[in-house]
Amino acid sequence: MADKIKILVALLLIAAGVVGYYALSDSAAVLRVLMVLFGVLAAAGVFWTSTMGKQFFGFAKDSVAESKRVVWPTRKETMQTTGVVVLFAVVMSLFLWAVDASLMAVVNLLMGRGD
Repeated sequence: MADKIKILVALLLIAAGVVGYYALSDSAAVLRVLMVLFGVLAAAGVFWTSTMGKQFFGFAKDSVAESKRVVWPTRKETMQTTGVVVLFAVVMSLFLWAVDASLMAVVNLLMGRGD
């Protein structure tokens, strides 16, 4: 039950930041943005103390650790793969253009509009 209250408080803090943004419509834009940021940061702090928040931040931490273990392609591999994709797109577009032009010629011939 306490976790549900913490999540509700976090949502209310975000809402308070948004309401503060519009309530300070005559103030400087920086102050309005700071109001929203304060609401979001305070909500994150409250959410972090809940069980669901701890699970979420643990998952995020594990995700960052996992992404550090990924073997990223080298620049050369990336350029080669990009070249293959671009070449495939060009060849496929030419093929589809040829099929379209052929079908259009056949339809024109069947309709009696041939040159």
